[in-house]
Amino acid sequence: MNAYITVFKTLGDETRLRIMHLFVQTNQALCVCELVDALGVPQYQVSRHIKQLRQSDLLKVKKQGTWSYYYLNKERGFRKQLFNFLENTLTGEALETDYAVMVVRLSYREKGRCVIGTIPHQKLLERIHS
Repeated sequence: MNAYITVFKTLGDETRLRIMHLFVQTNQALCVCELVDALGVPQYQVSRHIKQLRQSDLLKVKKQGTWSYYYLNKERGFRKQLFNFLENTLTGEALETDYAVMVVRLSYREKGRCVIGTIPHQKLLERIHS
């Protein structure tokens, strides 16, 4: 029961829900700089939220060179059902904007990997609206 309580407490934060929305919608491993750019939130805040999501066992990490990529922990049935629920239930203009910016941001990858640091959030938004 404690695992469920921990997960739901962790998801009780707007930024962490936005982060989880990006993971379930993209179904990809993402690096912190991509999340920073998509959300328009400072790196230290994204890192703090990622740490909490990892402590709740919702995300895992894999290292590739100097980059760390985070991905959904789909090892247990509860998490799979939770991720499916989040993917099909979370809606709203802010979430749609986050996802649109993330799609643009992911287009900068080379061979499926992040190769640049951060791109100003405003620049990505302008690319969506042009």
